[in-house]
Amino acid sequence: MADRASREQRPTDERSVVDDGLKRRLMEAYLNDEEDALVVTAVRAEADGADVVVEMRPPHGDTTHTERFAGPKHGSLDECEDLLAFLEAAGVSPLEIDDVVGTRIPATFDAETGWQVDEAYVPRDDGESSGASRVGSSGGDVVEWLRTYRNWLLVVLIVGVELLFVVVLILLFA
Repeated sequence: MADRASREQRPTDERSVVDDGLKRRLMEAYLNDEEDALVVTAVRAEADGADVVVEMRPPHGDTTHTERFAGPKHGSLDECEDLLAFLEAAGVSPLEIDDVVGTRIPATFDAETGWQVDEAYVPRDDGESSGASRVGSSGGDVVEWLRTYRNWLLVVLIVGVELLFVVVLILLFA
């Protein structure tokens, strides 16, 4: 009876309040469970068809990680061994490539180099071990950035040249 009286004395909203410390610990545990994985969000071919691009992102983040693989050029899967190794490690057949979207890929994050996909999924041919950092790969990062944003760069270049032309005309005839 005393138990019932004490429950009736408490306001109803007090019973539904969840401890902030518990909320924080649950959120951290939820995020930490998925901290070493990337989720495949898209698979597409480059405009020229030479490369297959696999886009991934962390389950709880906005950053995108991109891996590029050589695609089949002359109708043979022998030309794209790395892509086949990636699909095999992900457990997806090349005939069912749509099934790779949503697959979780083991990866680690380094603040200096970004995401590193597990070597079982993306073998490194340049002599890197799975724990080695890719400090010397800044040239590859620049090329990847240029490929990703080439259309925007073209637009900026065209607009910039037009603005320069207008400035030259103003200076000549002013």
